[in-house]
Amino acid sequence: MTIADQVTGSTIAGTAKPADSRPAEAKPRLRAPAITLPAIGERELRLDLFRGLALWLIFIDHLPPSLLTWFTIRNYGFSDATEIFIFISGYTAAFVYGRAMLESGFVIATARILRRVWQIYVAHVFLFTIFLAEISYVATSFENPLYTEEMGIMDFLKQPDVTIVQALLLRFRPVNMDVLPLYIVLMMALPLILWSMKWRPDVTLGLSVVLYAVTWEYDLYLSAYPNGFWAFNPFAWQLLFVFGAWCALGGARRMSRILASPVTMWISIAYLVAAFYVTLTWYVPQLSQFMPKRIEQWMYPIDKTDLDVLRFTHFLALAALTVRFLPRDWPGLKSRWLRPLILCGQHSLEIFCLGVFLAFAGHFILAEVSGGAAMHALISLSGVLIMWGVAWVISWYKRVADKSGAKTKNAVGNADLAGGG
Repeated sequence: MTIADQVTGSTIAGTAKPADSRPAEAKPRLRAPAITLPAIGERELRLDLFRGLALWLIFIDHLPPSLLTWFTIRNYGFSDATEIFIFISGYTAAFVYGRAMLESGFVIATARILRRVWQIYVAHVFLFTIFLAEISYVATSFENPLYTEEMGIMDFLKQPDVTIVQALLLRFRPVNMDVLPLYIVLMMALPLILWSMKWRPDVTLGLSVVLYAVTWEYDLYLSAYPNGFWAFNPFAWQLLFVFGAWCALGGARRMSRILASPVTMWISIAYLVAAFYVTLTWYVPQLSQFMPKRIEQWMYPIDKTDLDVLRFTHFLALAALTVRFLPRDWPGLKSRWLRPLILCGQHSLEIFCLGVFLAFAGHFILAEVSGGAAMHALISLSGVLIMWGVAWVISWYKRVADKSGAKTKNAVGNADLAGGG
C-alpha cells in the first residue's frame, strides 16, 4: 500500500472482491493517518536556499562586528538566522522521517532517527575537539590567554577531566557551539512528535504551544556546566521545530488560504516595519523617545534563550511574505548565482561545523593581523567562498558515488542534519 493509500484510505483498482449474496460481516475500519506528505519528486530548493543563507549569516554573525554584519537580518528585526535554521530543520526532518514512519512503522523510523542523532552527536564531539585544539594552539602560540576566556574554555583548561565528561553530556560548550546540542535534543524527541502528528497533528502543535507557555511561566530550563543554563532552551525552541514539522506534514497546505490573504500580507509587513523601527532605536537612541514607555516595559528584554514570542512572530511574518513572493517554481532557484547558497544548504551539517571553525580563525586574524574594514570584508568573503568550495566538493563526491553505484539509496541517506542533503 502506498502513502497516498494510507492517507486517503482509497482502494487499489482491481482488488475489490466480487459481490457475495451472503451478508458480509462487519469489519472494523482502520483509521487513516491524519498527515499528508508531498509526493516524491524534485527537491524543494527554497529550503536549501534559506538554510544555506542561514549558515552564511551565522558565520558572519560569529565574527567580530563589521560592515558586513549590517547585512544580516538580526539588525533589522527581532529574529535572526537561528530561527530560519531550526524551522527548516524541523520541516525537513518531518518530511524525511515522517515518510519513513508511514512506510516502515514507528520502530524502524525511530531507529533511523536515532542513527542520525548519533551521527550529529559524533560531529559535535569532533567539532568540539578540533575547536578546542584550535583555540588552545592560538592562545599558547601567541601567549594570549584572553582567547581561552573569550571562547569559554577556561574551565576545560582548569579541570579537563571533569569538563570533558560534561562536554560529552552536552552541558559544557565553548562559544558558538550551542546549535548542535539543541538540535540533538530536538531530534531525540522527533519519534514521539511524528507518532503524535501521524494521528493528531493539530493537537501535537497545541501541546507544543502549551509546553512553550509552561516554560515561560515556570522557568523550565536545562542547566549548563559550570553554571548557568543552555543558550538555546530546548523547552522553548521546540515550538519552532514542531511548527516546522507541522507545516511539512500538511499544515502549510491547510494554511494556504490564510497565507494568500492580503490581510496576512499587510499584517506581516506592518509587524516587520514596527520591528525594524524598534531595532533602529538600539543604534539611534534618539528615536526611542517616540516609543511609548509602556510598550518598552512590556517588550524588553527580548529573550533569545527562551525564544521570545516577539522573535517567533517576527519569523512568522518573514516566512509568510517569503511563501507569498517566492513560489516553489520561481525560475531564480535555478540561477547559477544562487547555486552557492543552495549547495551549502544541501550539506548543512558539514558546512555548519566548518563555519564554526572558520569564525574563530577569522576572529584570530582580525585580532592579531588587522581589524580594519578591508580585512573584515576579506575574512567574511573568504569564509563564504571556503564554505561554498567545500559544499561543492561534497556535492561532486556524492554525484561520483551515485554514478559508480557506491551509494546506497535510502531516504535517510538524503537527510543532512534534519534531512537536507
